[in-house]
Amino acid sequence: MEKITFLVFKEEDGYVAKAEGESIFTQGDTLEELKENIKDAIKCHFDEKPPQKIVLKIEETISV
Repeated sequence: MEKITFLVFKEEDGYVAKAEGESIFTQGDTLEELKENIKDAIKCHFDEKPPQKIVLKIEETISV
């Protein structure tokens, strides 16, 4: 796998990320903390060669 994409959601107490097509979930209080947690989660999830590229898709919710 060359790249992995995470959907990122802003919640009241921080950020949550879910990988597309993989069972990888993580969270962080700040966006910078979330990025570090994503890197750690990828290292734990893949036994062999991890993806070389990480793509973040930040989802934003708007109240009407």
